[in-house]
Amino acid sequence: MDPDKAEKAFARLFSSEDGKTVLAYLDNITFTRVLAAESSHELLRYQEGQRAIVATIHRLTSRGTKNTI
Repeated sequence: MDPDKAEKAFARLFSSEDGKTVLAYLDNITFTRVLAAESSHELLRYQEGQRAIVATIHRLTSRGTKNTI
């Protein structure tokens, strides 16, 4: 897939009101969640994977917004 095309699609999707709502929800359940000190390595890795995906969505949305100007 063409990266520019994907970035523009992310920008269209997550710049809409519904997209902003979904992204705010994803931010809330990933970036603001704090795990206990005794959490397993597996759970910590799982949460970090979730955060990485949401960060990727933000990055692609930002790039797509800049590329449409």
